[in-house]
Amino acid sequence: MTEATLHRTLVWAVFALAALTFASLLRFRAPYGRHYAGRGWGPAIPNRLGWIVMELPATALFAYVYATGQVATRTVPLILLAMWQCHYLNRTFVYPLRTRTAGKKMPLVVVVSGFAFNVLNAYVNARFISHFGAYDVAWLSDPRFIVGAAVFLCGLALNIHSDNILLRMRRHGGPDYSIPHRGPFQYVSCPNYLGEILEWGGWALATWSTAGLAFFVYAAANLGPRAVANHRWYKERFDDYPAERKALIPGLL
Repeated sequence: MTEATLHRTLVWAVFALAALTFASLLRFRAPYGRHYAGRGWGPAIPNRLGWIVMELPATALFAYVYATGQVATRTVPLILLAMWQCHYLNRTFVYPLRTRTAGKKMPLVVVVSGFAFNVLNAYVNARFISHFGAYDVAWLSDPRFIVGAAVFLCGLALNIHSDNILLRMRRHGGPDYSIPHRGPFQYVSCPNYLGEILEWGGWALATWSTAGLAFFVYAAANLGPRAVANHRWYKERFDDYPAERKALIPGLL
């Protein structure tokens, strides 16, 4: 089997995992954060450590695979690399180090499964943009790249801004969970998830790749049901939760 054939096979594996993840999350809530009761999922490790380990392949392995590509030093692949790392350096290191996680645990099974997915996803996307993809400088003026990069940056800004609102609420001495009311939380319960889905939709467009599309489909299949679960949790926990607020998409879902 050639590497190109292996790469295509692994891309389709991401699509298959998206379908499996979506079906699973319709039945079960992902056991971490507010949905983890501290039992029933086997061994657990400190939340901050688990988060960093789980996300590490998306930064370190991605960079390594990228560096081995035949076109890794060209302009467009380097810009795509920067886009990817802007998200994942924040997600792997900055975000978990800013959270208040004292005493909180994450099931090891979640860490291992997340780590495995990130290994797969990092390889298929890094290998495409630095090796299998064909990008010349003219791609920077292509509408697909321009629109995709704009959507990615808007999603990144929404994701980080939403995280900052939640982190600030806890930093100022509030309870573990309360109703957020500022910014995009006025419209949806999980604007951070919406931002991340937009990021990978923009990535799929900017890279114009099946690998990027597979990741976008997986992100939507993973984060969509989780947003619905979080929205339902808020409504069950708080009697005064805003009735007009949606889970993920303003006015729709």
